[in-house]
Amino acid sequence: MNICLKGEKVVLRDIRPEDLDTLYYWHYEAEDREHLNWNGPYKPLEPMTLEEYRQLPKHREALALAGTDNPRTELIIEIDGELKGSVGRYWVSEVTNWFEIGIVIYDSRYWSNGYGSEAFQMWIDYLFTHMDTVRLGIGTWSGNERMIRLAARCGMIEEARVRKARIVRGEYYDAIKMGILREEWEARRAVKQGG
Repeated sequence: MNICLKGEKVVLRDIRPEDLDTLYYWHYEAEDREHLNWNGPYKPLEPMTLEEYRQLPKHREALALAGTDNPRTELIIEIDGELKGSVGRYWVSEVTNWFEIGIVIYDSRYWSNGYGSEAFQMWIDYLFTHMDTVRLGIGTWSGNERMIRLAARCGMIEEARVRKARIVRGEYYDAIKMGILREEWEARRAVKQGG
């Protein structure tokens, strides 16, 4: 089954082979690459060719899941019919069924007006609906105020802070964990639906 979730402003859909060229463009060729300063700036972007990028294990895994009944590890964010970002998840511990989620909108013109909030909420809803997990969370750094505000708008609360544990561009920042429990998400959804 193909995934295509339609919101008011964004569409979340399965990744396609042709998307890899666009993703490579946003990472390596686009003039607007401001997203690289915020989307996990914990290590520098390794140079690679388009062919090497296409062969990354995370892309092969996401493409293999597309069209199946299995929960996705990544979905593409489309705005006005164009690839503008992605949402994803990665394991922290498979033993405890703990993973973290993320979002990146590559085109900085779409960093406001609710595009990210809608996409992230749709992603959280999809994961709680399709996965047997009790919690969804993010890991970020205290200087990433935009991500912290987005997580809070989606009902996530700060669960942990390790002071001066991240080095970003030569400066120390706190490491932050935020999360939301399934029952908290379901209560929020019930309030929004008036029940």
